[in-house]
Formats: sequence, structure tokens, C-alpha cells
Amino acid sequence: MYDYLIIGAGVIGLAIARELKFKKPDAKILIVEKESDVGFHSSGRNSGVLHAGFYYTSSSLKAKFTRDGNKELTKYCLDNNLAINRCKKVVVAKDEEELKTLHELYERGIKNGVDVELIGQDRLDSEFKNVKTHKEALLSPTTATVNPKEILIHLKNQLIASGVEIKFNTPYSKEYKDSAEIIINCAGLYADKIAKEFGFSKDYKILPFKGIYLQYGKSDSFIDTNIYPVPNLKNPFLGVHYTITVDNKIKIGPTAIPAFWRENYKGLANFNIGELADILATEAKLFIKNSFGFRDLAIEEMKKYNKKYFVSLAESMVKELDSTGFNSWSKPGIRAQLLNSKTNELLQDFVVEGDSKSVHILNAVSPAFTSSFPFARWVVEEYVKS
Repeated sequence: MYDYLIIGAGVIGLAIARELKFKKPDAKILIVEKESDVGFHSSGRNSGVLHAGFYYTSSSLKAKFTRDGNKELTKYCLDNNLAINRCKKVVVAKDEEELKTLHELYERGIKNGVDVELIGQDRLDSEFKNVKTHKEALLSPTTATVNPKEILIHLKNQLIASGVEIKFNTPYSKEYKDSAEIIINCAGLYADKIAKEFGFSKDYKILPFKGIYLQYGKSDSFIDTNIYPVPNLKNPFLGVHYTITVDNKIKIGPTAIPAFWRENYKGLANFNIGELADILATEAKLFIKNSFGFRDLAIEEMKKYNKKYFVSLAESMVKELDSTGFNSWSKPGIRAQLLNSKTNELLQDFVVEGDSKSVHILNAVSPAFTSSFPFARWVVEEYVKS
């Protein structure tokens, strides 16, 4: 009998195991993972950006966990000699309306205790290459990029060394229900399905969105910082932006294309007819009602499969761009976005449900990687009682 069974070896599952070991060094912990190693899904396919925490309202869990997580993961990388590119980030506006939202982001950052600054075009020109804005930009000096897979592997090895047992190629099944005092569901794309077996996630379901980046294949570095547009604060997606990777490569993206089954990465791989029918029915309803602007979002996102159009969305943020350099797609990722099936709204903050026997991480979307350490600590303190 284990003290804790964790379902899923993504960053949240690993971070929770790490936190449990800090608090209870003698605890018997088992992690089951259906893949052959860590990082096969969202945790290993994300942008690698360590976000700062200024996008979110001060009352949200994301605000605190992103701010603290940025500091903790930066320190973790530095302490363990893991790759980190402290390339900063600027958010740029294209008109007066976006300038208002930019100022709102600045105010949120100040309230959240995040290091942010409003700067003009002159300062942009003196500190960064090739960035263009309307009057002002928001500077985030603590934003950085990392190699998510490297961090996951390091966490895995630390956990194994501390006595945590990890079984790969081991999907969760009902036979595990009685194998531990407490079960912690960190199953990502399948978290809602597993939660329903325990009587949770009654009003929720995962809606998958596919994220792909276009990669710059030429050798010149025409920018030297992450450049983001002013986002639409009504939905959880940040718009097409420039990311400087940990090894100084440039990519633009991501898309937020509605996926047709949960692991709809490429072609018909991992095709699931049941998921297709269920997700299409849900998306059709959202499309017809245009809930949270889903119809507009779906149409806009599908257009991004056209490389020329995709690149055009990024052109306004820089002074000069060789669009022919963006010539290859990155490995796609799937965002496990939680939908309230009663109100037809996307949940923008973390969502956790549970009782004394099981805990279910239902919504741990971006910036979950950045937030993973403080979020795991909160889950253990608030939900794992024994």
C-alpha cells in the first residue's frame, strides 16, 4: 500500500511528488505514467517561456503562482546548471485601444508584485533589436525561456533518487483505486475522465486546443527578446508572438486551433472515434452559440495553417522581417483547456476538486509550467490532508 498514488508524470505530477517528499520524506509515493518517459504531452511540448505573472487579475491563483513560480524555477535552473535564457519580454501595442489594455496589464503587474515597466520607443530602440510599438511597450525583465524536457528529466531523476517509484508504460486503471491512501490525479488531457470515476468534474470537460509554432530557419538573429502583442483579456490565449528559445532560436506562434480528439497532434495518429464524436458535438454547440467568441476564434485559428497569413500576424511587432525565414512547423502541443459544460465558458484559472481520498487537478493550463512549484505546494497544503 502506497501513501500517495500520482497519476501522470507531467510537470504538475512531478512537482506534487517533489513537494510531498519535502514534507514527508518517508512517504511511499508511486507515479504511474502511460508513456515511456516524461514530457510526451503538454509539459514537454510547451513554449518553454517562464512567464512573469502580469496577465492575471490579482485575485486569481495564477497571479500569485506565476510570480512565485518564475522566481523558483529560475533559481532551480541556476542551482542545477540547467539551461535558461534570461532574454526578457516586451508587450507591444498597435493603436490607442491596445494602449489602454497595455496600461491595464501594467496595473495588474504592479498589484501582483511583478517587476514590470512602461517604456517608450526610444528605450525599446536602445535596449532591443527591431521592436516596434505604438507610443509605449510593457517591459518584463524577469521573463525567460528554458528547456522544459531538460527540467522534467532532472525532476524525474531527483525524485527517483529520493525514493519515489515511477512506473512508465503504465496507464491508470481502476485496479489502482485501492493501492494508495490518497490518489492525486494529474492526468492532463484525461484528468476530467478520471475525476468522473471518483464523482468529480460533474460540470466540467476538457476541450483540447492544438498549438503549433513556425520556426525561423535562417542564421541571423533579427530580434533578441520575446515580443508579444496586447492580448484579448476575454480569452486565455495570448495571440501570435515571437519567442526566443533557450538556445537563441526564433519562433512565432502558437496557434490555438480546436482539436478533434485529445491527442490530435498530427494526421490520424492516436485517433479516437468516441472522443471525435463527443468533441465535435461540443464544438458544434459552441460554434452555433458563439460562446466566448468560439466561432470567431475557430475561424481565425484555422486560417493560421496558411504560413503567409500566420507570419503576417507577427509583422506589425517588428520594423523589418524576412518572412521567407519562417519555413518549418514545430512539434505540436495540445492545451487541455477546461470548459464549464453548463455555462459554456472556458475556465481561465486553476481548478482543483477532491476529498480525503482523491484530489483532481482539472485545469492546469498555461502558465502551469511556470507555476508548477508553488501550485504543487498549494495543492498539498489545501487538499492533501493526511
